[in-house]
Amino acid sequence: MLLRSKLFFQESKREFHRVNWPTRQEIIHYTIVVVGISVSVAAFLGALDFAFGYILRTFVF
Repeated sequence: MLLRSKLFFQESKREFHRVNWPTRQEIIHYTIVVVGISVSVAAFLGALDFAFGYILRTFVF
C-alpha cells in the first residue's frame, strides 16, 4: 500500500512537470474574457427578469 502511494506521487510529480502551463499574459487575457462574459450574461438575465416582472405586474396582477 505504501509503495503504491509513493509510486502515485512520483508519477504525479512527473506529470506535473509535463503540463504546458499558460503564460501570465494568457491568464490575464482569459480572466478578462471570463469576467466580461459573466457580466454580459448577468446583465442579460437581469434585463429578462426585469422585463418579465414588468409584464407580470402590468398584465397579471
